[in-house]
Amino acid sequence: MRRLGAVTLRPFGLFARSVRARLLAIALLPVLVLLPLFIGVIVLRWSDRLDELLIVKVNSDLTIADQYLGRLLENAAERLDALGASTEFAAAIARDPSAQGFLAGRRDALGFDFLFLARPGGISRFDAILSAEDWPVIASALEGRAMSAVDLFAPATLAALSPDLAARAAIPLVPTAAARPTERDREDRGMMIHAAAPVTLAGGGRAALVGGVLLNRNLGFIDTINDLVYRDRSLPEGSRGTATLFLGDVRVSTNVRLFENVRALGTRVSEAVSERVLERGETWLDRAFVVNDWYVSAYEPIRDSHGDAVGMLYVGFLEAPFSAARANSLLWVALSLLAVLAITVPLFLRWAGRIFLPLERMTQTMARVEAGDLRARIHLQGPDEIGQVAGHLDTLLDQVQERDARLRDWAAELEREVEARTRDLREAKDRLEQATRQLVLSEKLAAVGEITASVAHEINNPVAVIQGNLDVARETLPPEVARDVKTEFDLIDAQVHRISAMVSKLLQFARPGDYAPSGETLEAGEAVRDALALARHQSGEGNLKIETDLSPGARVAMDRGELTQVLINLVVNAAHAMPDGGTLRIASREARHEGRDWVEIEVADTGPGIAPEVLARIFDPFFTTKRSRGTGLGLSISQTLVTQAGGTILAASEPGQGSRFTIRLPAAGPATGTG
Repeated sequence: MRRLGAVTLRPFGLFARSVRARLLAIALLPVLVLLPLFIGVIVLRWSDRLDELLIVKVNSDLTIADQYLGRLLENAAERLDALGASTEFAAAIARDPSAQGFLAGRRDALGFDFLFLARPGGISRFDAILSAEDWPVIASALEGRAMSAVDLFAPATLAALSPDLAARAAIPLVPTAAARPTERDREDRGMMIHAAAPVTLAGGGRAALVGGVLLNRNLGFIDTINDLVYRDRSLPEGSRGTATLFLGDVRVSTNVRLFENVRALGTRVSEAVSERVLERGETWLDRAFVVNDWYVSAYEPIRDSHGDAVGMLYVGFLEAPFSAARANSLLWVALSLLAVLAITVPLFLRWAGRIFLPLERMTQTMARVEAGDLRARIHLQGPDEIGQVAGHLDTLLDQVQERDARLRDWAAELEREVEARTRDLREAKDRLEQATRQLVLSEKLAAVGEITASVAHEINNPVAVIQGNLDVARETLPPEVARDVKTEFDLIDAQVHRISAMVSKLLQFARPGDYAPSGETLEAGEAVRDALALARHQSGEGNLKIETDLSPGARVAMDRGELTQVLINLVVNAAHAMPDGGTLRIASREARHEGRDWVEIEVADTGPGIAPEVLARIFDPFFTTKRSRGTGLGLSISQTLVTQAGGTILAASEPGQGSRFTIRLPAAGPATGTG
């Protein structure tokens, strides 16, 4: 069970190959994926449905408000029609053809802000203010049909009807966010419920009773709509319903509050709502920002008697409580889902673990067997198919272990026989190779010795003649002439001496028994300095950086000339290996190996190094990689000289890492270093 999380984090390729992972997916997919996805779809659908229900509700609220406004319009026309048919009105007409006194007394009782009798010819001052030619409502009544509509009256018309109406209608504009920009600072037009009913006069003539109710600041009208639409408990706690009557885009009657007790009269609707409802004549059913908060809103256009959209009727309620309720519901759904997952996932994992455990034990057992532990067993049996497979697998592993043991015994015996035969062949091969090398080396050295002895004797004769004639020349020449050529004579002496030394070395190489070292000792550092001085012209010092680390007092039992010759050979070889420059490092130190004191002289370069197949032959006579620049005898002679002195010369190199030659000679005195 501890590895369940790790399995689910493996790469997809491993996931696809793992039965454990696939079983886990089968167990957890419905709970961790399908169930949250199903609940998410349901919640999303529920949220959309809730939005639809809110829109349906606000639409039904708007329908109620619209019906109430329509009923007010009908009532206004019905009241005028009833008044025109009354006997009181007939008696008033008989007394006064304009009936102004009677109508003035009945205006307040009927709830009108103005009321007058309009005749085709016009007999009162109101006929000039509201004429049938300008107002379809009056024209319809004169034609015999009662009519009512919402009409806009200009400030001058309101003032002519009643100075009080103009004052009541004027509303200062309040700057409102998202409203369409305007330069106006007040709305002084009046929105009227304009009604007219036909009246038949005693002489058979026709007139019209005309009345109107101002809706600007008519708070009773708008509060009645709000009370009808949003009754108690019709909205959740925290929400509130609002209703508004717009003249154009200005709130002229509303119960929306700017502050605690200040109604939002004079504020304006947003530009988006104004464009859609007033300009395009459509109904708005959506959320909208109303003054200072978001509301689920419904707006519909109000058309006047001419058919133009002159205002809007609005109802809506606060969105925040519904959003909070939605958020709480989503939170509870999420918490419930997490609770269900917290309970069911461990249960599913426990059930799955009972299947995984045998599979894991089989996998671990097979891994141990693959690693070489043939004693590994599952030791798991059960009545189900997996338990049976585990038992059969243990039986197969027993058979495999038994056969492996027999194979190992046969292989061990065969290997022993092969090793014995191989060892015999290797020893015979080594003896043959050693004998061959000794034979070849002996033949080469014998040939070299004969040639060297012959050449040395041949050189000695002309050298003796040169030296003798030089001595004769010194004795024969006058002293003053001899002094003038003394430098040349000394140079000839030095070169003759050098040739003699070289001949002696050749004879020593050819006849080592006749020219054995005299037993002299010298400090290793002196031979190094001599070799550097003598090899200066061959080593190209200008291109090389030479570093020395010489241990003082390290003395060796070897002829100085021989050691110098060996070092010159190594220095020249190193210089040839670094034609473009490099670092040549020479160091001497005291060491102790195999219970003896030694002095080691190390010559190392930073050249390209020596290939392994070449390194194995560098001490063979006549073997060279320099072609025309070498004879192949330098390292062979150097090895012979060092071996005759009781030492050895070692070579080590890696391609690209430079080469290192170590001369190990017996110390002439007790060594101070350890190795």
